[in-house]
Amino acid sequence: MHTPDQPAAPPRNILTPSTLNRLVRGLLEDALPLVWIEGELCNVSRPASGHLYFTLKDAGAQVRAAMFKPKSSWLRFKPADGMHVLVRARVGLYEPRGEFQLVAEHMELAGEGALRREFDLLKARLDAEGLFEPSRKRPLPRFVRRIGVITSATGAAIRDVLSVLRRRWPLVEVEVLPVPVQGREAPPAIVAMLRKASASGRHDVLLLTRGGGSLEDLMAFSDEAVARAVHASAVPVVSAVGHEIDFSIADFVADLRAATPSAAAELLVPDALALRRHLGQLAQRLQLLQARRLQAQTQRLDHLYARLQAQRPQARLGRDRERLVQLHRRLDAALREQVRTRGMRLERLHARLLAQHPRQRLQLLQRRLAERERSLQQCMGHRLERARLTLRQSARALHAVSPLATLERGYAIVFDGEGRVLRAAKDAPAGTVVRARLAEGELTARVLPPDTPKP
Repeated sequence: MHTPDQPAAPPRNILTPSTLNRLVRGLLEDALPLVWIEGELCNVSRPASGHLYFTLKDAGAQVRAAMFKPKSSWLRFKPADGMHVLVRARVGLYEPRGEFQLVAEHMELAGEGALRREFDLLKARLDAEGLFEPSRKRPLPRFVRRIGVITSATGAAIRDVLSVLRRRWPLVEVEVLPVPVQGREAPPAIVAMLRKASASGRHDVLLLTRGGGSLEDLMAFSDEAVARAVHASAVPVVSAVGHEIDFSIADFVADLRAATPSAAAELLVPDALALRRHLGQLAQRLQLLQARRLQAQTQRLDHLYARLQAQRPQARLGRDRERLVQLHRRLDAALREQVRTRGMRLERLHARLLAQHPRQRLQLLQRRLAERERSLQQCMGHRLERARLTLRQSARALHAVSPLATLERGYAIVFDGEGRVLRAAKDAPAGTVVRARLAEGELTARVLPPDTPKP
């Protein structure tokens, strides 16, 4: 008990843990709305519910975070431990455990933040210059004959575009103008292709497109040089870069922006089936109008015939009949003259045909053949005589160098017992039987020793 001289103690405000956590959560959410936080991912998990749980840390601290469906399914990349990310989140408290946490609304790779700021600055500057003005955007031709598609020749975008064009309007001619669609070499290649296609005058419209990707992947289409090349194109340009949620600077400068490559193809050409149905309806309307006009003309003709009968045109018919008779006579005379002229021409052609009759030509060819045969025989005789003379001369020359001619001058060819020609005396020692061939016949002899007295 307290005495009257002592002040009364203030009443106690007793809170439960749930109440305290609820108060702290309210204070945090009121004091800190959506904030941007940059850090490294760790402890990333995605249970069967589809929610994403992770920890965001730097060198000095860490904080737990969660991203709930469907926002977690909208991410353009798969979060993993070690990634450096930029998160937009609400600061809160998980009441059941009293744990401080972040509830993420958006997540992107940390590098995309700088790219996004660069994108926004360029967009604002070009918009201030008037490159996005709706008044400068040109309408597309209703029936496009030739489309130039500026994209990667191997990407999914060109396959989607070609598939839709073939299905909707097979009559259109498509020229694929291949360029790289990402990387440092992409912007100058796209600019060069835009200028080349614009200067060629071959296309009714140009389609600048590629498939989806991250902001960094699509930066080639947010390059200032590309935007100015699209603006300067003499041909209308349709931009279809990425998916529906993707935007590039080229989308704002182009004459028309399509959400996807397939959507661009549908905007460029009409639907052949729908057009066929429309033409069928127009044909039915035309037939109906023709039937009504024919009926009206028939009624008018009946009315004019009635007027004609009322005016008794017998005299005019008589004059026309006389004129018809005169024309018939002139026609008859002209026909007879034409028949006579054609007959004379036919006779001349018949005479020429007789002169070219195969029998006459065959006789001429037979005479030519006989002359050629005589000429051939004479030529063959001369050739044979020259050949005989050449043969005689060759025989005489051969005989002059023949060994037989040498033998006729008194020489002999000596062979040993094995039939080899002897060229030196040492090859035939004493006692060797040799054979000497003369101009007429052969002799057999034996070699005597060198000291044998000569007879």
